[in-house]
Amino acid sequence: MSGLARPAPMAIALEEARAAARRGETPVGAVIVDPSSGRILAREGNRTRALRDPTAHAEILAIRAACRRLGSERLAGLDIHVTLEPCPFCAAAIAAARLRRLFYGAPDPRSGGVEHGPRIFSHPQSHHRPEIYPGIAEAEAAALMRDFFAALRKPPCAGRG
Repeated sequence: MSGLARPAPMAIALEEARAAARRGETPVGAVIVDPSSGRILAREGNRTRALRDPTAHAEILAIRAACRRLGSERLAGLDIHVTLEPCPFCAAAIAAARLRRLFYGAPDPRSGGVEHGPRIFSHPQSHHRPEIYPGIAEAEAAALMRDFFAALRKPPCAGRG
């Protein structure tokens, strides 16, 4: 790949979110990156339905994959890029993994756990608070979510048998 520009981590997270939507999963993608080298250690999309696992959120799968790859339960110094504000469950896992920075796309006023809802990193029991950078590719990430849920609510075509 020499001479070619590498896609930005959020662009890759958006690819993972689109792949999740094609599988019928809520379109969320996550990428874990070593910022010193730009090396991607994990990239995942939601797989709760495919794996029949309520914990198979994109962030959790990416954290698990990066930990396996590094042989460590901590991911200190690494960054995570997520297309949607992490839920409280994923925010707690990000804190437990000691990820350095969280970049996310669309806010999630209903189910978010970072700047909405319980604000996990601000809680006294949170032992780690990553740097937070919201609004990265927000319009595209929000459109993915909006389009996915609009398609679910769309009535079936008349005349189909």
